[in-house]
Amino acid sequence: MINTYKDKSDYEIIQMCVNGDNDCFAELVSRYKNLVYSVILRMVNDREEANDLAQEVFIKIYKNLNKYYPDYKFSTWIIRITTNHVIDYRRKKKQETIPIDEIDYEISAKGSPESDYLKKEQAIMLKEVVNNLPDMYKIPIVLYHQQGLSYQEIADVIEEPLSKVKNRIFRGRKMLKEAIISMKEGDNYELL
Repeated sequence: MINTYKDKSDYEIIQMCVNGDNDCFAELVSRYKNLVYSVILRMVNDREEANDLAQEVFIKIYKNLNKYYPDYKFSTWIIRITTNHVIDYRRKKKQETIPIDEIDYEISAKGSPESDYLKKEQAIMLKEVVNNLPDMYKIPIVLYHQQGLSYQEIADVIEEPLSKVKNRIFRGRKMLKEAIISMKEGDNYELL
């Protein structure tokens, strides 16, 4: 079967869905499933839970396609829905923190086993420190550093002014740095 939607823009596909062509929604899912899953997994740190939540998010996206306006990037709109859905889910479960999936790091080809081990330890420590940040700082930091969103995209996602986003990322980084310094006082870690 030939995919007739590959050459269509997101907005064209959205309009087709809104006008009754439900088959084309599969193309949007195909385009954005990795993004949605990645955002969710970094917030819940459980693959099965992330799969379930991703399905719920796509149902929510489908039901709200008529509310999408092309003033924003579609990916930003999807991340906003995804983030809000996970926050709502967490509130229902009354969890206190959002665990972050393991921080990726590259092992240098020239690295020694000792340096590789230290890098892995640093990644684990950073993950733990990020997990302990309050949501108001954690979410912008994850969206900026791990999802690669711009400040403006984050402002659109969390529906806060750009100045607040910049401030929260700045303060979040400062909190991360202070926590790492206090955890490894005297050790020679260069995380931030």
